[in-house]
Amino acid sequence: MILNEDQQAMLDGAYGEGAAYAMKIQYALGEAFDAPRMVPITRAHVALSNQAGDLWFAEKMLKAGAKCRIAPTVNPGFCLGYFTGSCAHPVTEEDADHMRRTDAAYRGLGAVLSYNCTPYIASNVPNFGEICAFSESSATPYINSVWGARSNRESANSALCAAITGYVPEYGLLLDANRKGNILVHVEANMKSDYEYHLLGMMGDKIGEGIPVFTGLPAHISSEALRNLGAQLNTSGAYGMYHIVGFTPEAPTVEVAFGGKKPQREVVITDKDLKDFEEKYSDKAHDGNKVDFAMFGCPHFTLKEAMYIAKHIEGKKLVIPMYILVSSDAVEMARRMGVYDVLTAAGAELIPDSCPDQPCWHYLKGKVGITESPKCAYYPRRRGINFMIRDLDTCIEAALTGEVN
Repeated sequence: MILNEDQQAMLDGAYGEGAAYAMKIQYALGEAFDAPRMVPITRAHVALSNQAGDLWFAEKMLKAGAKCRIAPTVNPGFCLGYFTGSCAHPVTEEDADHMRRTDAAYRGLGAVLSYNCTPYIASNVPNFGEICAFSESSATPYINSVWGARSNRESANSALCAAITGYVPEYGLLLDANRKGNILVHVEANMKSDYEYHLLGMMGDKIGEGIPVFTGLPAHISSEALRNLGAQLNTSGAYGMYHIVGFTPEAPTVEVAFGGKKPQREVVITDKDLKDFEEKYSDKAHDGNKVDFAMFGCPHFTLKEAMYIAKHIEGKKLVIPMYILVSSDAVEMARRMGVYDVLTAAGAELIPDSCPDQPCWHYLKGKVGITESPKCAYYPRRRGINFMIRDLDTCIEAALTGEVN
């Protein structure tokens, strides 16, 4: 891989130890993928995990004097203000200190402390063709497929290195030839709400490896549905990109989506496929139909979704706790609009900066919740938290009754 003068100087230590270390990692990645050169980026997102390995790397880079050339947005850990304050089940001091160290490390590196896993919808939105370095499972397919920007499936560490150096190796989805579809997916299921896109994304085993090209989807697809599709595609498989014929920027027709070639295979997705997954993947409720809590926001819910829930529970009282995980921007707008007060009055909690895969949910261990997101059900299971998966309306009704119809 050939480096330009700036890149070589960085590798040689002219910009400090931290920048040199970041460039060394990226150079190795470029060599591994046979990249001929490095190219500059204009945006980045780091999927920090607030876990031991993530914190070790961030603190190592900070100690070495690294600073981000491109300030990246970052994924959520958990909200210290909530889980050490008003929460009825506060985190341990050890877990709180870990989050404080994570915050300090990324603050010192110069990251944008957004603590939001869906910045591509509102706060870190690229233009068509813009070269980026995005980690986070739902983010990469969204910016590649919906916005037509370009990013490989970066890890948290490689995305941070890119933010520090301002460059990425040129390979994979940065190249035109690698952005063409090779699997034709005929969707015959009734995609009547955003929820069905969660289930469609979980068809990775049936779709197989490659870049899917979806046909049969509605003419209008919401931002939330597209978020759901990408998030679950990367839960069920490793998909950095997809196409929707007549909808996504690089797929005006089937022919263009496949680059003039024939698909390697064709797949049909039916209502039965979606329903079978829902039943197979859901955990069992207590006593047949009782659940302990409802959780939404993996990936983070939008203000629009918080408003939808508020409309359906206004003037009512929840029987079980409801946790709605959102960006801090969404919380602020909900407060201004009175949505926050409606949710709180009903017993729902609108929580910013937090992820379901965090130690802050220790008090839910051994319980069964309900969610509309398979990804939300997937990650907390390793912490002993189980979930039923149902559409959003059924989840809201379950929170009002404590039972799943």
